[in-house]
Amino acid sequence: MRMWFARLLVLVGLLVAAGVGLFGLLHMAERPGPLDERVVVVIERGAATEDIAAGLEEEGVISSRHLMLALIAWQRLMGEKRPLKAGEYAFHPGMSLLDVLETLRQGKGVVHRLTIPEGLSTEQVLRRVREHPVLSGELTLQPEEGSLLPDTYLFTRGETRDEIVRRMMDAQKRLLEALWPKRAKGLPFKTPREAVILASIVEKETAIPEERPRVAAVFINRLKKNMPLQADPTVIYGITQGESLGRKLTKSDLKKDTPWNTYTRRGLPPTPIANPGRESIMAVLNPAKTDDLYFVADGKGGHVFAATLREHNRNVARFRKLLRQQKRKKTEGQKAEQEKDGANTAEKEKAGKSR
Repeated sequence: MRMWFARLLVLVGLLVAAGVGLFGLLHMAERPGPLDERVVVVIERGAATEDIAAGLEEEGVISSRHLMLALIAWQRLMGEKRPLKAGEYAFHPGMSLLDVLETLRQGKGVVHRLTIPEGLSTEQVLRRVREHPVLSGELTLQPEEGSLLPDTYLFTRGETRDEIVRRMMDAQKRLLEALWPKRAKGLPFKTPREAVILASIVEKETAIPEERPRVAAVFINRLKKNMPLQADPTVIYGITQGESLGRKLTKSDLKKDTPWNTYTRRGLPPTPIANPGRESIMAVLNPAKTDDLYFVADGKGGHVFAATLREHNRNVARFRKLLRQQKRKKTEGQKAEQEKDGANTAEKEKAGKSR
């Protein structure tokens, strides 16, 4: 009887000690951690739990690796099955050990951004992907011209260059699948690819969102009438394959026949000339309802549209007159500035002689 009672006392003592130890473990795990400033830590794929704990202790994220391992062991006994995920993590001042473990289990890593502006050629997009310092792996994909959707893409460390390019391709595919069935009737092209070709031209012709449906309408009206599109950006693409021309187009450029020159060839070019954005694709599939066949720059960043050649010629004459006025004002301003500088110099020389 006494032996049984003694064993019972020992068991109760052990349970009490375990309870006290568990209470102390949880209390320490809930307390604010040792960090006093933000720290970014990279957890490599395949890293052992012991190595992760040691690395976090060395970076000052946690106070004790042993405390972390003990807490993980207790949580596993309680049924926690989520692993600690690899990735790049930002830990903030005051994060408790429980907060740190939850961050690692949920994979709440640092989010990076890759912004692809509208109107870049595919090679220009791929160049940005290759040069991004956080993306991993070699880029092995070579998508077709115009097959990527410009946007801001979010990713975490560890995503490969091929993966993010596939996301750009899939994003355009999903967009076309959603928009193509809702397109206007009577459009002069038969496939989503042809819509992207025209959208790429619209993208390069105007940076003003409100103008895109009307610019699209001009080109669509021209296609319906079998008129050449006469779009300068297509001429440039035929010369540079998407890179900047670095100078103004010349009359000889317009006469230089390439598959993309819409002055020398009617219809759509064989490929897009850039990667168009969502708004340009939407504009081509649902253009403005207008009879316009021409447009010219208005000298203020936008364009003036016309339905007849006579009206267009008047708009062109006004634009050229505006350019001459702007050039004259610039010349007069430079001349006035030079005269002012000369007067100031003469005044200084006179003052120097009087001393």
